[in-house]
Amino acid sequence: MAIGERIHHFRLLHGFTQKYLGQQLSFSDMQADVRIALYEKGARSPKEKYLNAQADISEVSPHALAIPDIDSYVGLMHTLFALEGLYGLHIGEITKEEYDHWRYNYLNVKN
Repeated sequence: MAIGERIHHFRLLHGFTQKYLGQQLSFSDMQADVRIALYEKGARSPKEKYLNAQADISEVSPHALAIPDIDSYVGLMHTLFALEGLYGLHIGEITKEEYDHWRYNYLNVKN
């Protein structure tokens, strides 16, 4: 899943409009929805500070939004989480909400 798709997924998960999310990222009212639309379409990639800010707003780890680096343990885990969502793998004995909270915040370490 590309970064734009991840941004779109978490925006919808929280019920945010593109304009609201853009405003929360401190974009001007005129540019807020345009910037988020460009990110979601993959026409533009967010700078790290905006990616980190969106992760905070969405209450997830920045790793849940970024394109995973499978050469690292954390990147590999987030790749597996993304594949799980794409192919409908099922979780164990916790609720979907509890599991989503765990996986979206997996090793959420602030730099």
